[in-house]
Amino acid sequence: MKQVALQWYAQVEGCFLVSLGICFLAASGLLVGGTAGFAFIAHKFMPVSFGFWFFIINLPFFYLAIRQMGKAFAVRSLICIVAVSLMSDVLNYYVSFDALPPLLGAVIAGGLIGIGLILLFRYRSSLGGVNILGLYLEERFNIHSGKVLLASDVLVACCALTLYEIDKVAYSLLGFVVLSSVLGRYHKKAPIQQQANKAKKSDAQHASVSPVSETAITDS
Repeated sequence: MKQVALQWYAQVEGCFLVSLGICFLAASGLLVGGTAGFAFIAHKFMPVSFGFWFFIINLPFFYLAIRQMGKAFAVRSLICIVAVSLMSDVLNYYVSFDALPPLLGAVIAGGLIGIGLILLFRYRSSLGGVNILGLYLEERFNIHSGKVLLASDVLVACCALTLYEIDKVAYSLLGFVVLSSVLGRYHKKAPIQQQANKAKKSDAQHASVSPVSETAITDS
């Protein structure tokens, strides 16, 4: 019971750090990566609500999560998405910046979101969309999830060149690189078979491996 409580506490921390990073991005007028970025671009080109596009774009990824990574993972990811949505709205309401340089905003946001995602990934959760694809490719093909997220964010930035000024896109790319760098340095992968075995055991028991034991596995 204590282990499950610690697991959810860590995921709440991860959601809060990601939400705070999004707050810095919004204050700097920079891009949001992942499926949210694609949904925003689609909304600009086709006048359907942002929520509609966000839902449609995320559907294939949640299908992948349920089929390949288990219902427990998909449910945890859905809960984290709702938590980040609520926390982001609250933070944007209570936290404001008179003048936040985009360079500073990009670096801070990239670091905060990267650390938040590490906490979520460590306990087999995600924020949907490309996060799910990144974890799946990491477990199946040993491709680090940080590289997958960076490739997705670069694609978002390229598509956004028609909507944003070039300097905003450049600062956003810097934030994406910082995020990917944090994931690459601190999100350690276990051997694929060991990860799969841990995932099955975790979903069966509705609990996760502690960070200490995961580190021991990756260092062995």
